[in-house]
Amino acid sequence: MTLRIHNTLTRRLEAFAPIEPGHVRMYVCGITVYDLCHLGHARMMLAFDVVYRWLLASGLRVTYVRNITDIEDKIIRRALERGITIRALTDEMVAAMHRDLGALGVAAPTHEPRATKYVPQMRSLIGQLQAKGLAYQAEGGDVNFAVRRFEGYGKLSGKSLDELRAGERVAVADDKHDPLDFVLWKSAKPGEPPEAQWDSPWGAGRPGWHIECSAMACALLGEPFDIHGGGMDLQFPHHENEIAQSEGASGGPFVRTWMHNGFLNVDDTKMSKSLGNFFTIADVLKKFDGETIRFFMLRTHYRSPFNFSEVALEETRSSLKRLYTALQAAGEVDAVPVIDWQEPRAAVFKSAMDDDFNTPGAVAVLFDLAAGANRGQRADAALLKALGAVLGLLQQAPQSYLQGGVALDETEILQRIAQRAAAKSARDFAAADSIRDALLAQGIVLKDSAQGTTWVKA
Repeated sequence: MTLRIHNTLTRRLEAFAPIEPGHVRMYVCGITVYDLCHLGHARMMLAFDVVYRWLLASGLRVTYVRNITDIEDKIIRRALERGITIRALTDEMVAAMHRDLGALGVAAPTHEPRATKYVPQMRSLIGQLQAKGLAYQAEGGDVNFAVRRFEGYGKLSGKSLDELRAGERVAVADDKHDPLDFVLWKSAKPGEPPEAQWDSPWGAGRPGWHIECSAMACALLGEPFDIHGGGMDLQFPHHENEIAQSEGASGGPFVRTWMHNGFLNVDDTKMSKSLGNFFTIADVLKKFDGETIRFFMLRTHYRSPFNFSEVALEETRSSLKRLYTALQAAGEVDAVPVIDWQEPRAAVFKSAMDDDFNTPGAVAVLFDLAAGANRGQRADAALLKALGAVLGLLQQAPQSYLQGGVALDETEILQRIAQRAAAKSARDFAAADSIRDALLAQGIVLKDSAQGTTWVKA
């Protein structure tokens, strides 16, 4: 079965083939690092981590870009509130983000660009738009994109300009030519720190949020590229604006396939600080291990609404323990085998994942294999562990997980390092990343060098 992906742009399921045969170029909107990552971030990061892993498991080379927004109004305000520099704040939040994502087994992207490192590319892109008559400098100094001059605005959200205009709820700057116009370059304001300003043909200031992603994506992936992803909340206006400014500048298509993960609720209610149901990843990690949280989220299809509750998370922990118990019953699997996708259970797993990354269908196969592993069938246990690795699951020693995360001894750590080396030699980078991330979740940091891999405790 050919991989099929639901394309938000066309609103249909489409057979996927990369523009460059064998090589997928993918961009996912990352985090604005002014605070700790929350459960909504976890949902998005895990959704596209699975996409990344499955593309690799399918034998494709993937250039995966997931940006960091490290300059934005909220970041400036938070740094001023805390009396620290913007860089000190963003470095602190990026380190916290990496700890959280490591605990969840989220693999590192190929590139993780910071917006502040790509300001020259942003200025260049804005200049191209201005030269084409698609951007103008307002009286207040901001440079705005002229939405009504771009034919096709609204094609991602599926709404006309009049519908979008009627749905506005934000205050509109008096010097905009049209309420829908959005900022490309923000002029410096009194009281803003010098580190939040760059020189430009339009005066000192900083880039707008939307132009950041267009510039980073195009610089690292070229145009057009294969997949652009993010949360459903970014579909409009962020992704709509990315299309307008990127295609307005280039005159050609920006992205072939758009993907959006569904919203996250907490106990069937939208997560909100005002409602007292707002949770950071770090909050949840105090009660549940990262692999349980990961497994919990993967049991819902990425495009479906996801409902978080502690009751459901407890049930998921019990389910994950059943899988680890099955692995323990079959005895230790020495190495993750190369998967034979013609094997009937593996074929069902592949069919599910090729159907728009249907992780619930893939997880059902894991439980089918666990039944055989419980009867001591080592082949089923080996395939269970191998398919689990594709999803970033079941890579801990069963006894360690079942005893609540007992620290690994040196022999177990070295065994994992050897398994990871074997996976890398076989170019199974998803499995290698999964092993590394599982070790990180248990406080073991791997360090690769020309002399080999060493480890230290975090």
